Amino acid sequence: MRAGVVVTAHPGVEDLARRAEELGLHSFWVYDSPMVHGDPFVALSLCAKATSHIRLGIGVTSPALRSAPAAASGLASLNALAPGRIICGVGTGNTARRTLGMRPTTAATLEHFTSALQDLCAGRTTGHHEGDRVRDIRFLHTGGHVNTTDPIEFVVAALGPKAAAVAGRRGTGLISFGLLDPTAWHALHDARRHAAQGTHGDPDSYLVTAVHVLGEGEDPHGDAARDATGHLALSLLAYAADTPAFAERLGPEEREAVRRLLDRRGTTATAPDRYTRLYPNYLLRIAPRDRDLVLPSLMNTLALVGTRDDLLARVTTLEQAGIDELLVQPVIDPPTEMAQLAKLLV
Repeated sequence: MRAGVVVTAHPGVEDLARRAEELGLHSFWVYDSPMVHGDPFVALSLCAKATSHIRLGIGVTSPALRSAPAAASGLASLNALAPGRIICGVGTGNTARRTLGMRPTTAATLEHFTSALQDLCAGRTTGHHEGDRVRDIRFLHTGGHVNTTDPIEFVVAALGPKAAAVAGRRGTGLISFGLLDPTAWHALHDARRHAAQGTHGDPDSYLVTAVHVLGEGEDPHGDAARDATGHLALSLLAYAADTPAFAERLGPEEREAVRRLLDRRGTTATAPDRYTRLYPNYLLRIAPRDRDLVLPSLMNTLALVGTRDDLLARVTTLEQAGIDELLVQPVIDPPTEMAQLAKLLV
């Protein structure tokens, strides 16, 4: 299985991209959450100039964040800097919208957005909608301005069949966050293939997770393991705290962790401004005082923690479920964590 890295946009990100390339990692991704982290197009522009062959991905943008013309301009501009190396993840905007206190967009809107991006980034004309007005648009200048010749890879963010069906109809790959259940991946791939109806091949699937290789005698639920995986656990708890219907489906221990998180952040599940309390430090290294919220059940569900042999066995199972690449976010010591990932999978 291939290995890649996903990070938040910040100054110096290009140094991490250069190191990831030196280690032989396949791809380097940057999150797109405008009010949480820096801008991915700016970050990946720096990465494009600092590298020569590693693939560069946005994980993920959304029609609820950017218009198709603006997103296509950014993508095609990146493609001019790193021809044929760009991957664009698209989704309904679950994280990026919730951090604004808003709801994600619909699968239908996502599909229209994806289709428009595919057309524009390939130099084709597409319909641009604003209210009841529709206009045909295309890039008016290409060549040295943007690159619409080299292909851009598109992947749809999916946790369920609706988004997977969008991927099938649009001929894209899949990307999912913390989904380690092989059965769930088989279902996603079935939904994608059914929607594709044999008109597309079998594009790549990417899994965002965390990996922690245990040292000899190390506690799999100790502080080091919790620090390496806590950003994923806290992201799920924040989502549950922001979405009571989802929280109700969790077990008693997880629901208690949600309650403690709300208390600790000084908000409630119904407070209209709860997103301003829940999402600071989102997807960054957790504070030591929050380690108790990183439950073993969450670690086991969202992340890969174990000995080298344990991890390789789980990776093989995921590969058999159709996953082509693991994307890992380093949060403690990125150069060291990337080297460990490369040693495990490259």
